[in-house]
Amino acid sequence: MNIRSLFATKTRRRLAIVLAVILVPAVLYKVAYPLFFDAYTGVKNAPLTYDTRKLSEAEFNQLALELTESARRERAEATVTEERDAFAREVKMEILMRTPSFIRESGYAHIEYFREAGILEYKGPETCLECHATIDITHEDGSVETVDTLDNIVNTVHFKFQSAEGGAFSTYGYDGRQVNAEGARKIPVGKINRACGIPGSFSWTGWAALVASRPEHGLEGEAEQSPVSADPPTAEGITLALNDPGAEGHGVGEGVADGVVLRSEGCGQCHIGGNYHPATEKMMPVGDVPGVAKEGIDCLICHAAEYDMNQRYVIQDKKGLRWNQDRSMRAAMTVGRATNQNCLNCHQHNMGGDAYIHNVAAKHLGDKHQRLLHTGAKRGNPFSPESDAHAAAGIKCTDCHVPEGHKIPRGRKGVDLVASDLPHKEVSCESCHSQAPHNVSDHRALLNGHVARLACETCHIPQLEDNNVVLRDWVHPTWDAEEGIWTPTDVYRSGQPGEGLMYLWFNGNGTFLANALGSNPEGDGSYNPLMEQIARIDNPDVIAAVRAAAEELKQQYPDINVDEYVEMATNPLSQLSPEMLEKRRQMVADNLGKAMQEGESRIYPFKPFNAMMFEDMNNQGPFGAMILPFDYAVYYETGDARAAVAKAIQDPIVLRMYQEPFKLYMMDEFMAYFGVEGGWKTIYPLTADKTLAPQVEPHWMRQMGTLMVNHGIQRKGHDCKACHQPDGILDYAALGYTPERIAELTSNEIIAEIEIEP
Repeated sequence: MNIRSLFATKTRRRLAIVLAVILVPAVLYKVAYPLFFDAYTGVKNAPLTYDTRKLSEAEFNQLALELTESARRERAEATVTEERDAFAREVKMEILMRTPSFIRESGYAHIEYFREAGILEYKGPETCLECHATIDITHEDGSVETVDTLDNIVNTVHFKFQSAEGGAFSTYGYDGRQVNAEGARKIPVGKINRACGIPGSFSWTGWAALVASRPEHGLEGEAEQSPVSADPPTAEGITLALNDPGAEGHGVGEGVADGVVLRSEGCGQCHIGGNYHPATEKMMPVGDVPGVAKEGIDCLICHAAEYDMNQRYVIQDKKGLRWNQDRSMRAAMTVGRATNQNCLNCHQHNMGGDAYIHNVAAKHLGDKHQRLLHTGAKRGNPFSPESDAHAAAGIKCTDCHVPEGHKIPRGRKGVDLVASDLPHKEVSCESCHSQAPHNVSDHRALLNGHVARLACETCHIPQLEDNNVVLRDWVHPTWDAEEGIWTPTDVYRSGQPGEGLMYLWFNGNGTFLANALGSNPEGDGSYNPLMEQIARIDNPDVIAAVRAAAEELKQQYPDINVDEYVEMATNPLSQLSPEMLEKRRQMVADNLGKAMQEGESRIYPFKPFNAMMFEDMNNQGPFGAMILPFDYAVYYETGDARAAVAKAIQDPIVLRMYQEPFKLYMMDEFMAYFGVEGGWKTIYPLTADKTLAPQVEPHWMRQMGTLMVNHGIQRKGHDCKACHQPDGILDYAALGYTPERIAELTSNEIIAEIEIEP
């Protein structure tokens, strides 16, 4: 071999080695890792199909005329103003409305875009990305960035519902560390929603479910199902006769047992992802959501004015259960910037609740497998013209929650771990109203003086909806004959101040399980909410109502000790041993004192909430134990809460949580924030015969959750007497004021009868 050929051989070898070093990791990451991840976590991915139909050009044009009719008529009416004769006026308007320019320039811009591009069928994100492959984002500092549209959407909370973003809402762990702060090992957190009762919000086991309900009077649109007795079924007596679950299509379930109606339920109904599971891949430090899952992104639910919520229901195919969506050309042709109704298709469920009379989405429950209605409100503060001054004034959601691309800020202040895309971006009353918002009233100086101590919401959210849930028992479900399912028992509901609305000092910091932190700047230092205000209920009327509910539950569950039940529900710290109670007291003082004293505190209104659920007591601390999820179908169908937990924790993702890799990557850190010392205990809470292990016990959380309420704003707020009298809505003693200061704040001079207009 000559020198030249030897050199060439060595060069080729080196080149091959370099290419291998580059390509092998890429192949492993793109091909091998996703296969391993799916097998390890048990997640499902497959091509997604939806009902779509290609229109003919004639159908497209007819639909365009229908969708733009109101806009064309409004424009024609503004043009034909001088014609006095009604008949002639109508003729001229009809002529104008049929002219090509009116058709092109009235209504929805995408109609003309689609016409020019020859788009006659909507195929999901694929269609949108033909024109919107990239978007320009204007950041808060005015800088403009061009980003990949699909990547931007996939990395939003609306899709992945969790984030490792540092300093989200200034949330602190009970160990004293700010969650995911700079320098800390970041773990994905989010979607801990205290108002769901927590177990219901474990999205991996509650993403999509078909629940076999037995409604007493049948359901609208389900007339083929015969009425059934109101007697609740047993776990053995609600067997379904489903069609072949491997059959392709959306009609699985029509062959159910007589009198049984399949209903849709699950966290996925309020998320833009249409896959068989949430974006589990984004929970890991590496990895991406597969392309087939990205094809399920529901662009239209946020951007189509004519989106049909009747298309949001659970479907079953060969792979499993997932959520259907509206992919009609009717919806696609009405695309534009998100409207309030687009936001409220999902968010009114959280704010006003399903039972709120002006919840539009709750009136369109699905053409098939209608979504279950939740009668209790999560927050009870609706955003609608009928219930909120800003909505009535025409303010749009995005006027305050100003997006950056598809990332939407929730505000810098918050007390829970519902993840935020832009946690450092301001969303507050002061953004528009300044520090002196009262400028009309004769008493504006007095009113503006209150801003230093009171948040705007404290006066201007007089109350929440009456069905606002305060105490929810997941362990002892109640049969709902109207819906034909077992539901968690709402032990207490109220929207009234002092009952379902409480007032706390808040400086923008919160704890890991939704507890507002702050301090009384002129108090005696006794204000200690985690040991007092949000750790017990003192209102005698509330305690009496809880007792009545417990006595009613005892008729169905004889093992309930009413006195103990009331004590645990209204004084959840009674569930702690003396040693654990003392440890809690010390941890509050040592770990959270600084976070409570930071910045300036003001009195804010909060929605209190607590829930009774099953916990893994091997992983417990002074603030609670690891909460275990429920399987929706088992829970709603049978009312057997223990069996529902046993079923849910058999999910592969829960099993992996109890193994060493998850312990090291996430659970040790998560439990430290939770206040559990000694790391995550991996003792699986299920026995060999698939029943709950002895360490699984039912408990109320050791403190109330305190959820922020910022909507449901009324123009006229509370008057002076509402707060400044001895039995007013503000409990000054509980807020840490000295007796001398309380006497001043409730004196006759302060509560003089003056009518204050806003």
